[in-house]
Parts: sequence; structure tokens; C-alpha cells
Amino acid sequence: MLASRQEAGHILGAHSCVLSRHSCRDLCNQQLTASKRKLSGIGQECLRHKPARLGYNLKDHMGSVLIKTPAIDPRYAQFRLSIRESRIHRRGVYAEEPIPARRKVIEYTGERISRRETKRRGAGPVTYLFTLDDYWTLDGAFGGSGAEIINHSCDPNLRSMNFKGHILYMSKRAIRRGEELTVDYRFDKDIGRVRCRCGAKTCRGVINLVK
Repeated sequence: MLASRQEAGHILGAHSCVLSRHSCRDLCNQQLTASKRKLSGIGQECLRHKPARLGYNLKDHMGSVLIKTPAIDPRYAQFRLSIRESRIHRRGVYAEEPIPARRKVIEYTGERISRRETKRRGAGPVTYLFTLDDYWTLDGAFGGSGAEIINHSCDPNLRSMNFKGHILYMSKRAIRRGEELTVDYRFDKDIGRVRCRCGAKTCRGVINLVK
């Protein structure tokens, strides 16, 4: 998460939102703080599991907002995609047409913020942060393409890739029409473990890397 790599590595373990079907209690027990999110490679901080608290001031907690009406931005999607209910966690992104292997599917976009601002926003209850390099992070809560809604799986059909400062989600294999898109969040093994409920035969039980 700290060094830019062609193959995106870890999605910050606090998405995004962005995971298996975890309860708020699961995440609360993790007590993940910004200082513990020491992730190498490219990553994304996701806590879409905890709803924003009533009374939060958006000006003071800009990253602490739950995306209530997520949508796919066709400017960044190469195929027809949709967002609907997911068996993995809340809502997910689905292919509305067949997607061949090794193709760009969608770009992860968002407001570009500094590491200092990343630490501030990462302390909120809901974050959609994806580390771009040593200094910049993308906050998918603002200007997101819809890729921030993609759920985790231990056997994903997408992989993340940093190409010239752009985070691209590439298809690992052919994807059927109606299939949910997933990516391995690869949470760091040194932070609090987050239970995985992706349902894959190869599920490792946690979203964190185990080796």
C-alpha cells in the first residue's frame, strides 16, 4: 500500500465498504486504527460495514459517509455493469454482459487526497480509501466510479493494477453475464483480523493475508 506496484496488493484493512458480509460488531471488535493500517502495495480502506453515525458533520468527517445511492460511471467502465444486492455483503457490482479474460473492466476513481488527509478520513466509521502511492490516496466516497462497491473474495474474478497512476480492475478469467465482480482485498496480516464470508471453496476464513 505504501509503494506503487503494477499489481495492486492490499486494500486497506479498516473498503471499502468494500468486503464480505460483515456485521458492525465484527468490525468494531477489530478496533482498526489508521496507525495500524501498514499495508504494502496498492490498497483500499473499506469500512462500508458500519453505517455513518447520526450527527456526523460532513465538513469535519469528509471520508465518513456511506454511499447511499452508488452508481456505475460509464466513463470508467469498459463493460455494462450494475449495482444490486449481494450475497457477500450488502450491495455488489455485477456484469451485465460477458467479460473476456485479461480485460480492463473498470477504473477505481475518487478524490485524490494526501497521506495526512488520508489518516484523518481513515479514522471515520465508513471509508472508501485506496492508496495510490507513497503520498496520494483515492477517496471513492467522492467522485467514485462505482468500483468502490466491488466486494472481496478469496477467489476473485478481478485483480487490481496500478497503471501510470490509475487503479484498474482487470478480469482474471472470463466472467459470465450476471456474475458478481470481486477482488481480493488482501488485508495485511499484521492488523486485526477481519472475518471473510465470501463463500469461495478456497476461502481462507479472513480477508487478511495469512502468510
